[in-house]
Amino acid sequence: MSLDRSAGQTLGHQLQEHLREAIRSGRLQPGERLPSSRRLAQQLGLSRGLVVETYEQLRAEGYLEADTGSGTSVASRATFTATSTATSPAVSSIASRPSPQQQPPGRRIPPHDERPGRTPELIDFEYGIPDLASFPMSDWAWALADTARTMPSAQLGDDLDAGSLRLREVVTSYHRRLRAGCAAPDNAIIVGGFRHGLNIVLGALARRGITHLGLEDPGPREHDVIAGRAGLGVVAVPVDDHGLDVARLRASPARAVLVTPAHQCPTGALLSSQRRRDLVAWAQEVDGVIVEDDYDAEFRYDRQPVGSLQGLAPEHVIALGSVSKTLAPAIKIGWMLVPPPLVTQLRQDMRLTSRGVPVLDQFALAALIESGRFDRHLRRMRTLYATRRATLSAAVEAALPKLRLTGLAAGCHALLRLPDDLREAAVVAAAQRRSVRVRGLSDYRVGVGSAGNAAASPLGPALVLGFGNVNESRIRRGVDALAKALTELNATS
Repeated sequence: MSLDRSAGQTLGHQLQEHLREAIRSGRLQPGERLPSSRRLAQQLGLSRGLVVETYEQLRAEGYLEADTGSGTSVASRATFTATSTATSPAVSSIASRPSPQQQPPGRRIPPHDERPGRTPELIDFEYGIPDLASFPMSDWAWALADTARTMPSAQLGDDLDAGSLRLREVVTSYHRRLRAGCAAPDNAIIVGGFRHGLNIVLGALARRGITHLGLEDPGPREHDVIAGRAGLGVVAVPVDDHGLDVARLRASPARAVLVTPAHQCPTGALLSSQRRRDLVAWAQEVDGVIVEDDYDAEFRYDRQPVGSLQGLAPEHVIALGSVSKTLAPAIKIGWMLVPPPLVTQLRQDMRLTSRGVPVLDQFALAALIESGRFDRHLRRMRTLYATRRATLSAAVEAALPKLRLTGLAAGCHALLRLPDDLREAAVVAAAQRRSVRVRGLSDYRVGVGSAGNAAASPLGPALVLGFGNVNESRIRRGVDALAKALTELNATS
């Protein structure tokens, strides 16, 4: 196996990714034996301990199993969804080479993706999805086990409407350290992820007499639908390269606004320092509320993460965060950092709706953060995403040199600007025909979620390319397919 010792990823991470890809694609079949850790370490020039750690990690994730006396093999009872047709040749050299008993001399078994009837696999550039294969399964298992051993039985009651005090202390400390926030644990409420928190917040604002909510346009999908269900009118506030246009917000009837200041979704713009000050001044003048979506704040590549708006104006900002991007969407834990006048009402709303988040998961997340394992995971993911970011940039420069990629300063998605004479819908359809799924920028316009009709963005046609859950080889193949799709459109126009 050829591992890239100059890459941003550690050798252990590269080895894990190669093996996961081989198992998911079917190159390594259930029950198939892998080389011993000693033999594989010798073949690759690695320490045996690193290979043992890789095998243990994949066993913890369910990909491998070990039987006493028979070594390590692909898990026989698990089923794996194929997520890549391109597996490293190095992996096939480890365990996919058929034995003489499996293959007659001179006969070549075609690779999995060359077999008759196989549908080309979809490369999905969906935004907002982290690398699911990198979920720290062993660390999460440790945190759950630690919780089961140490959590006081008194915490198993049903009176934690605001969440466990331990996690609220951990979250507010984390927010102070990473985002320069200033919330006290008593002002934190644990929720079942970002969207759950948003529903609770917008309903509370409507009951307090706020009638209109400003939304970034373009902005995160379906937030206009959530606002409408809460009884709020929606005001579309334009976004440009400096973030939300505060002057347009000021001229509207909105007294609350939802923003993604750290890495605007989907344009990738950073809310400029002047507009941050202007936004806080607007909230103070109208006695308004800023709902801050901490989207992608942990993954910044050009500088330290910017401070939160909550730290600037805690009396006017509700900060919403979650672990959906840092760990996985399936870990339904988030938090609200709330101005003191709203705490009682929001706690009551939590009690009347969901009665909180499972307490075992809350304690496990607190243990993960307190132990340093969460920070270690974030460091690994920053390195991984920085590598994918560089791969995407290089692939676009090579295959689409006339197009501009923007919004790459943070997070796991970017904006590919298209020529003004191209229709987004035509590009999306042409890409789909080549088994590449992308979204046009117009899909993120306010009103699309409820009306279903995407209007062209004032920013011009563009594609939103998420790279969090797409490995490097698939990024390159996906961009090459996009280039061919554009060539096809140009030839027929």
